Amino acid sequence: MASYLLELGTEEIPARFQSDIRNEFLQRMKRSLEEADIEYGGLSVDITPRRVALFISEIALRQRVREELVTGPPARIAFDAHGEPTPAALGFARTQGVDISQTFKLETEKGPYLAVKKTVGGEPVSRILASVCPAVISALPFPKRMRWGDGEFSFVRPLRWIVSLLDDAVLSFTVGKVAAGNISRGHRVHGAPQIVIPRADQYFAVMERESGVCLSAEKRKRAIVDKGNCLAESVKGAVIWKEGLLDEVVGLVEHPHTIMGNIDETFLELPREVMLTSMEAHQKSFGIEGCDGKLSPYFLTVLNISPKDEALVRIGWERVLRARLEDARFFWKTDLQTSLDDWLARLDSVIFLAGLGSMGDKTRRLEKLCAWIAAKTGFDIPEDAMRAGRLSKADLVSGMVGEFDTLQGIMGGIYAARKGESLYVADALREQYLPAGPESPLPATLLGAILSVADKADTLAGCFGLNMIPTGAADPFALRRCALGIIRIMVEYAFQFDVEELFAKAQSLYGDAQWKIPVGDALGRLMEFYTLRAKNFLVSKGFETLLVEAACGKECRNIWLTNIRIGALSAFARTPDFNRSVLTFKRAANIIRKQGAEAGAALSGRYDKTLLQEPAEAALADKLEEIGPVFDALWEKHDFTSLFALLGALRPSVDAFFENVMVMCEEPELRFNRLNLLQALVSKLCLLADFNALQV
Repeated sequence: MASYLLELGTEEIPARFQSDIRNEFLQRMKRSLEEADIEYGGLSVDITPRRVALFISEIALRQRVREELVTGPPARIAFDAHGEPTPAALGFARTQGVDISQTFKLETEKGPYLAVKKTVGGEPVSRILASVCPAVISALPFPKRMRWGDGEFSFVRPLRWIVSLLDDAVLSFTVGKVAAGNISRGHRVHGAPQIVIPRADQYFAVMERESGVCLSAEKRKRAIVDKGNCLAESVKGAVIWKEGLLDEVVGLVEHPHTIMGNIDETFLELPREVMLTSMEAHQKSFGIEGCDGKLSPYFLTVLNISPKDEALVRIGWERVLRARLEDARFFWKTDLQTSLDDWLARLDSVIFLAGLGSMGDKTRRLEKLCAWIAAKTGFDIPEDAMRAGRLSKADLVSGMVGEFDTLQGIMGGIYAARKGESLYVADALREQYLPAGPESPLPATLLGAILSVADKADTLAGCFGLNMIPTGAADPFALRRCALGIIRIMVEYAFQFDVEELFAKAQSLYGDAQWKIPVGDALGRLMEFYTLRAKNFLVSKGFETLLVEAACGKECRNIWLTNIRIGALSAFARTPDFNRSVLTFKRAANIIRKQGAEAGAALSGRYDKTLLQEPAEAALADKLEEIGPVFDALWEKHDFTSLFALLGALRPSVDAFFENVMVMCEEPELRFNRLNLLQALVSKLCLLADFNALQV
């Protein structure tokens, strides 16, 4: 067994690409080794800004050898009347790389066939790797690729060196214009400019000794956190670690060195969100808070060098951050001196989307839509709902949001509170963009949820009216995220109004907008889009796809109710009688679906008891009348578990009906009455699930 090392040296790889590159490299090499039938012990990939290092331990020096049985033409075709091999047999042997004498007749179920046993594999791993590695490297996917110099090869960043060692032997190959060798490079400041790697299994020890580089992202992260926590404790504080920023910083450094800087205490008058955004967005630094939860006048940052004069470097970072905070303080004071009415007036000059008016128009629509949703959800301060809608985009013209666009909404809430608006309104403005994704938190307040739903519904209605509908590859206006946000909020807050009414109301508030597709068509396509998102949401919660289809049917206009109903249906599906119940109720639904159109008149579910001749049909009618009030009462309470249990009690009567009653009898009046009896049953069933969608 041997060890193999493959290191790709590059210019700095963006931190946001590194995780995907590591995973792709790992998976593609695993797949290639498995396809080549190469045995190995372990495979790992480490990545830093300037290198990707793949290491394979205990790799076999030769491909696994195995024996294969290959069948050729039938014996009657392979041999002539004298038993001599025909051209077909000779061609088969030649194709398999054997002499005709090595073939034999193999008895099969279809008769005798010409066959040969071949030994395959056994190729030197060095030869296979020299072919596999450049293919894997060249095929790695990147969000953006680069070409450099006069070459045609493209990569995430310019490729500078390749180390390829099988034990102590260089496996030669070329990628682009870079030939593989055994020479790596260290950190630009702390490492040797050239590092000879004598053997693959000595790579990590040599790099630790000579390169000044920490190869492991996990070790870099641990070093940053440990040193940062220690520095924060020295000033009786705690670092405000943000996982996404921490991962980004880990991807920016090969030689992490954590330092703490000071902030002028006068800047602490700025809102916490502004302070942290100034540190995080521009300086990739972390804030520190005291035991009281308030920001401390310190920040933490991570260097890619260990400076000779740390104090001088710290002063430089403090100076840069101070300049950022001075800008923020200027915007803060200027914004506080501007009235909300001034901002609202300026919104009329800010375009929402071409064809959908200005941001001022949008806020006037949201003002009305928030009031409509508030009435539907029981929010009892309609004035606050309307005010939240009108002020929702005011901060977009503020200086602070112009500088830090990630603070939109957040600053709106802060400014609204400072300018005397209701706390309900201020909180709603802060939360209006939540949730920002499938794992993002939801608004914490009812008015925040109302404003968020209104904002997303307005955007969806407008974009679908202009035929800006997402495709499989593109969703430039994040409409899938809008729909999912509405779904999550309606489920969490138990919003029970019809979502189609919501979208229709949002459409109507656009007034005489010049739509590119008819209003009815746009609404229909929007509902199809929303229903698909709702089904995906339910599947993501762990419900089986068929149960989701059965619970949703063609639409799920009340997603809160659908979510409860599918939970009960899922529990019902685990009961012993589920399959029998499904078959019974599917039969009833199929009869109505197939024969109802030919009944001669529309089926109403109203039947004449005097025409119920058979005991089984009279018993079914009695059972339906018995459970009807119970069904209605349970439906009002949304007790779907009890409703599905009620179906179990109903099934024997339905089974007896099908066993003893001819539905499609000769007498038209009797046939129509029996179809209406089934219609009365099916009208109850379809409220609970589309049983035709289930397969048992």
